[in-house]
Amino acid sequence: MVTNYDHLLDNVKRIHFVGIGGSGMCPLAEILHNEGFEITGSDVSESDTLERIRSYGIPVTMGHFAENVLGADLVVYTAAVKLDNPELVSAKEKNIPAVERCIMLGAVVEKYKKSVAVCGTHGKTTTTSMITQIFTSSDFDPTAIIGAKLPFIGGNSRVGKSDIIVCEACEYVDTFLHLYPAITVILNVDEDHLDYFGTLDRIKESFTKFADQTSEILVVNGDDANTMQCVQGMEEKGKKVITFGFGENNDFRAEITDYSVCDTFDIIYKGERLTSVTLNVPGKFNVMNALAAAAATISLGVDPKKAAKALQEFKGAHRRFEILGKPNGITVADDFAHHPTELRATLTTAMSMGYKNVWAVFQPHTYSRTYTFLDEFAEVLSIPDHCILSEILPVRETNVYNIYSKDLADKIDGCVWFDTFEEITDYVTEKAQPDDLIITIGGGNVYMCANMIMKKLSGE
Repeated sequence: MVTNYDHLLDNVKRIHFVGIGGSGMCPLAEILHNEGFEITGSDVSESDTLERIRSYGIPVTMGHFAENVLGADLVVYTAAVKLDNPELVSAKEKNIPAVERCIMLGAVVEKYKKSVAVCGTHGKTTTTSMITQIFTSSDFDPTAIIGAKLPFIGGNSRVGKSDIIVCEACEYVDTFLHLYPAITVILNVDEDHLDYFGTLDRIKESFTKFADQTSEILVVNGDDANTMQCVQGMEEKGKKVITFGFGENNDFRAEITDYSVCDTFDIIYKGERLTSVTLNVPGKFNVMNALAAAAATISLGVDPKKAAKALQEFKGAHRRFEILGKPNGITVADDFAHHPTELRATLTTAMSMGYKNVWAVFQPHTYSRTYTFLDEFAEVLSIPDHCILSEILPVRETNVYNIYSKDLADKIDGCVWFDTFEEITDYVTEKAQPDDLIITIGGGNVYMCANMIMKKLSGE
């Protein structure tokens, strides 16, 4: 397997993507297709993403077969693809180089002079989406790779003609260490993915290394002690450190002037009021995301008033407190939160929005995270009026922790849990009343339950 991508694309004409329909694969295929590479792909299930891929004239084979890699000069695969996949086996037999998606991302990002990587334990997708919308609205014509669909651009990627690329940089299994961006945004550094990192200190070491791989500017959360530890000494290494937050000592500061569901705040830069922003997405955490996006884009030359206008027009990203509808007067929403810190932000916001009752349907994500943060999950899931749990989504794990949703439910007053989404749908649609909010939450496929709830409430 190839691990060095300095010359990865030299003498390459045709690239085959194994799992091309993945949210992280589609943008890379689109960008490389636009650059003139011949792209082919395969996947195992139909999706809107595959429809988009085919619209570019890229052929997609349903199913993984050895012959799919014939004629390819390079094969790209996702981390979810096992090494015994017939296409990877075939590539190895034919001496066709094969690389993981994170390495190809590094190679693509390296082509842009102004690469902006957004990292942090929480808020990456929303902030990347905001930065993309600001740059696009301000005619900076960026290329973008986002972890979820952004309605403003009609997908999770955009191919621009400028030297700017915006992408998410995920810390899990040190994936982001394949990136060497010009500008890095660090939103926060928190305990997560302990199945890989083990300790918070190890997480901070990884973020420190990533900060050191940044060549020009670090835009960082000055209110977060962990983040500030990770960038300590970076200015001495020639990097410009720009801080954002609510604290007085930050370079970019948010001063909230209207505490409503969607806050209005002033952006203040080193004591000077630059502009005012009224958000259309709820939560104080989104004020921080918006401030980070503003700090990054303004630092790269965007007019502050244009940044404020784009942020005001930002309507959110897919699965980020996404309102799906209001059948029979009951609001149904869906959110990606899967860590106690994210849940606290989402549920606190939900409880402040004036609904009669908030029904939180949570799908725990991985046994290790549920086991490690059991008490923290119990605390934050006690915030809403009602809590319903599905079984734990294993993802990549086996249950060596002997942990079950019942263990979490037993720690939450009035909490119930069910094995299936059908049971959850029946329960919550029978109980909820007009002016209530039902919000499905989790990093897995709980959005399917949200869709089932919508259909049942709508009488379909």
